[in-house]
Amino acid sequence: MTSPAFRVERTPARRFNSKLRTVRLHLAREPKHPNGSELHGYGLIAPLDAHGMLDPSLWRKERAQCRVVRFWAGEQTLFGMLVRRHGGAGGATWGFDFDPDRADDDEIGVRLDIHRFRTGDYVTIKHLGEAHVFRVASVDDFAPENRLPPLAPGRSKTERDDSPAA
Repeated sequence: MTSPAFRVERTPARRFNSKLRTVRLHLAREPKHPNGSELHGYGLIAPLDAHGMLDPSLWRKERAQCRVVRFWAGEQTLFGMLVRRHGGAGGATWGFDFDPDRADDDEIGVRLDIHRFRTGDYVTIKHLGEAHVFRVASVDDFAPENRLPPLAPGRSKTERDDSPAA
């Protein structure tokens, strides 16, 4: 009989705590915005692992939930999807697709496969070929009450859900 003081217990297999999170990105300092801007940025539902990095396996399971909203002062709000495409330095490239029928509207993340999404960290997104740096303003657990607005069938992805119907 083994004494309880000498009992060896198996440690459970390490599991990554991956789940969907809502992430808000604000434009960091740049020449046109020396103090950054909270009026320029993105809100997204992202599949993050315990380290705050994008999790491809969770994205594959939950890709329909992985939405993006682009808000840019003076421009119309855009609604789209977080996408992962083959190719790029890490084997895949993450980006935002605002119209699945067009490739010229996509905004590509710069090495998002190796960046953390933790409050205060920075990520780079290319918009119309120009790179902009964004500060991660917040990362929160995804919950139905803070999800991004759904896209209604038959409506333009650039229309706001609160806009009057035509």
